[in-house]
Amino acid sequence: MSKIVKFATLIVSSVLVLGACNGANVSVEKQVVNAKSNASSPIIEPHKNLNQKPIPLIIDRVGEHEVNVEMTAQITDIEITKDNLYKAWTFNGEAPGPVIVVNEGDTINFTLKNIDPAIPHSMDFHAVHASPSKDFIDVMPNESGSFTYPANNPGVFMYHCGTKPVLAHIANGMHGTIIVKPKNGYPTDSEIDREFVIVQNEWYKYNNLDDFTNGVPSNVVFAAKALKEGDLNTNGTVGALVDTPLLARVGDKIRIYVNNVGPNEVSSFHVVGTLFDTVYVDGNPFNLMKGLQTVMLPASGGAVVEFTVTKEGSYPIVTHQFNHVTKGAVGIIKVTKDGLDDSSPTMSH
Repeated sequence: MSKIVKFATLIVSSVLVLGACNGANVSVEKQVVNAKSNASSPIIEPHKNLNQKPIPLIIDRVGEHEVNVEMTAQITDIEITKDNLYKAWTFNGEAPGPVIVVNEGDTINFTLKNIDPAIPHSMDFHAVHASPSKDFIDVMPNESGSFTYPANNPGVFMYHCGTKPVLAHIANGMHGTIIVKPKNGYPTDSEIDREFVIVQNEWYKYNNLDDFTNGVPSNVVFAAKALKEGDLNTNGTVGALVDTPLLARVGDKIRIYVNNVGPNEVSSFHVVGTLFDTVYVDGNPFNLMKGLQTVMLPASGGAVVEFTVTKEGSYPIVTHQFNHVTKGAVGIIKVTKDGLDDSSPTMSH
């Protein structure tokens, strides 16, 4: 009997030591894993009644080839569908997070402030060369961390929280797009009349790792992210780009920076009523393709697509995975004679 007691004591001691070594990460993992047994997972206790006001992204160019970027990890309610609030884990109170635009050859001085009172967060930029174990490390609650990266490759890239379990952080809302503009521009720059940023993402049961892992998304949605002040800027919510269509004028050549942030599904990106004259896969000008009907985007994949709208009317934006269209993955480009909203009804898929 005494041997059993000693063995049990040893096990308990080991668990306590392990917990002391990595308490914060173990705590969040337990909270996420415990959600596996619940059809509708409870809100993590420190997040209850917490709806932090979005803190704006800060981008400050401090040199010809140097830019400071400051982002905030925070908990903010996102209304995915009418009266369906999701207590999202976000960057800057947006899901997807705000679009970051830098230039090829820039050095990014990045700071992440974490005002989530309970959970560590981090940043994984797909646009940079870095040491993940040093440059993408966790920032603990109510702390901040600063890191420096070179942005030497042009393109349209995903960013996301890289804290374990990564799937939980991405699926709960911590994802977005960073655009690295080519130093010599795109060959078609002079032809473009309008530019938009569209991000596709999925929603599942709240903080339910089993559903994130084995389930299917309850909603697949598009967001428009602002390239400049005054541009349409939405969260990934059902109907965001149907209720407020993107606007264009007859004859406009349109460029869309598109990114599928997943976390799990592919996107078959398609604009009804036109063809993509030019496609730069992953947004790199060397990855040139012509005359595509649909662009396949893996989870995290990006592209620059360009096309011309020749007639007035509604041009639906969809993923040609049409089961996802029924879950919300649809938007509209409304084309009028003068490029202004004429209050006419729109057609949607």
